[in-house]
Amino acid sequence: MVVRHKQVEPGRYRESYGRYYEDFNVGDIYEHRPGRTITETDNTWFTLLTMNTHPLHFDAHYAKKTEFGRPLVNSALTLSIVAGMSVSDLSQKAIANLGWENIKLPAPVFAGDTLYAESEVLAKRESKSRPTQGIVSARTTGMNADGTVVITYDRSFLVPKEGYAVDD
Repeated sequence: MVVRHKQVEPGRYRESYGRYYEDFNVGDIYEHRPGRTITETDNTWFTLLTMNTHPLHFDAHYAKKTEFGRPLVNSALTLSIVAGMSVSDLSQKAIANLGWENIKLPAPVFAGDTLYAESEVLAKRESKSRPTQGIVSARTTGMNADGTVVITYDRSFLVPKEGYAVDD
């Protein structure tokens, strides 16, 4: 997480989080911390909140009969938690998400699993239509505490150049 302090008046400072366009370098990898242990309650509430009616996420009796033998964490919850973990490093200053691509879920997630994440900067370019902003693309990988990759995705987002963020 990038933390800066801006002087707002003599002897008074304000925290500012996130990265400007200039702070991103292709090939850099950011390890997102802290990790997050997913609970059964997280999974049940998220599944019901999003109106997902598949019993594999909240019916233990049903899930026991599947190849997994227990409820699976809703994959949209996995995506949401891992994306949230990346915000302070990637998009805290973002103006907008521009796209999500290549979402892959190579391994299941269960209640009690602790997830960690990291992101690699894949590309960056200045905006053609917005001279004070740039576009950054990154690949984020979420993994269990044992290192098993459970999700990967690519995301592009619009970020301000230094001196042009809302909190500047």
